[in-house]
Amino acid sequence: MNNELEDRLLALVKQGERVLDTLENRYKPAPETDWSATAFRWRSPDNLVAVHNPHQIKLDALHAIEPQKQALRQNTEQFLQGKPANNALLWGARGTGKSSLIKAIYHEFSADGLRLIEVSAHDLVDLPDIVAPLFGRPERFLVFADDLSFEADDPSYKALKAALDGSIAAAPENVLIYATSNRRHLLPEYLQENRDAQNVDGEIHHGDAVEEKISLSERFGLWLSFYPFKQQAYLEIVHTHLNNLGAKAVNTKQVERAALQWALARGSRSGRVAWQFARDWAGRNAD
Repeated sequence: MNNELEDRLLALVKQGERVLDTLENRYKPAPETDWSATAFRWRSPDNLVAVHNPHQIKLDALHAIEPQKQALRQNTEQFLQGKPANNALLWGARGTGKSSLIKAIYHEFSADGLRLIEVSAHDLVDLPDIVAPLFGRPERFLVFADDLSFEADDPSYKALKAALDGSIAAAPENVLIYATSNRRHLLPEYLQENRDAQNVDGEIHHGDAVEEKISLSERFGLWLSFYPFKQQAYLEIVHTHLNNLGAKAVNTKQVERAALQWALARGSRSGRVAWQFARDWAGRNAD
């Protein structure tokens, strides 16, 4: 009997220790943010982790997207100068430089006080907690949400809508959201939803489902569209990457033929495909 009671008591003690450990881990204070860094990653539930070796991309290295570069640069300069500026949505074809442009903008202006906070799509529900410690800080922060794509019932979608425009809490004046997506409206669109549209006195009135989807993307004040590159632009990007990689001089026609075959095999003439080809070519033809 005594042994049985001892075993029960021991089991209860161990269970209590596990509960205490769980509570300790859940409620222990978050580590102090290292504000000396220029880039951060949000680690849910409550931690801004400094990124001391961020991906460095120069604006000059991005080709065939000059209008988009100019527009985002202008918007960011206004933001850094304390002037009105817009949250930005970069949408369009895959591999055309959307994410790279945001990273290049950060790299261009990090010495002027611009900071980058990378947030994954499923962590956007934490946006109020992410921006809370940024109030009153002297730096200017870009919240970078890459490759956004939501389902209609996704809680992150609702959180982003509120953060952009609609929450009772004012957003910090030193924070902008720069996001990328392959979808213009960030949500899947279905044929039936377009059938619900009505013609009223010659005007198109969308159905409720379409209006709901448009309402999110419209809260971004700056839209930048990215399209698949034409053949000549793609080949120019290939040559630029080869030069940057120090590839030895080769027959131009041979390189271009191989680059086009590479793109054909992947079904895309994009900056990403050009970079991948250049790395492969430079590696195979290295001394």
